[in-house]
Amino acid sequence: MESRNDKKTIANECEGLNSPERLENQRLVISPVPIQTARAFIAWTRHDPAASAGAAFALGAQSGDGTLVGVALIGWPTAWVFDDGDTAEVLALATDGTSDASQMLLGAAWPLVREMGYRRLIAYTRIDEPGTHLWDAGFRIVPRPLGWQAISRADDVTRVLWAIRAVGGRR
Repeated sequence: MESRNDKKTIANECEGLNSPERLENQRLVISPVPIQTARAFIAWTRHDPAASAGAAFALGAQSGDGTLVGVALIGWPTAWVFDDGDTAEVLALATDGTSDASQMLLGAAWPLVREMGYRRLIAYTRIDEPGTHLWDAGFRIVPRPLGWQAISRADDVTRVLWAIRAVGGRR
């Protein structure tokens, strides 16, 4: 008769404690990453890497074992109409499919941008993307004035503008 202290039983229990299915092993940690690392991650996860010129900083989401599972590049707005000194833009956001990574990155970016003195953070999605990760992070769709086109010159796809802003202020 085997005892509970048998080596196989203990090994199996320890393996269960370290399994990725356990809740505490699925927690993500948000930390700054070098912009070059973020660009490499974006190129690795996307077939069409977005141009990320003007990036001021990058955030990364890491799993419990230290694996990078998502990045966000934050910087100055690409459209000159938003380059007012009060607005920052999410230039690129990429994950490896880990759940909640994008929401956590966006949720961490907004307080940092606000602390840096910006009053608004904007992001774009393609018209065929739902944008639920932006909605969950507190962003809202910005209505466009009539006649204003939001078509990217690179791929001729209509974009949806999202924004989150500080309450109050002059704008």
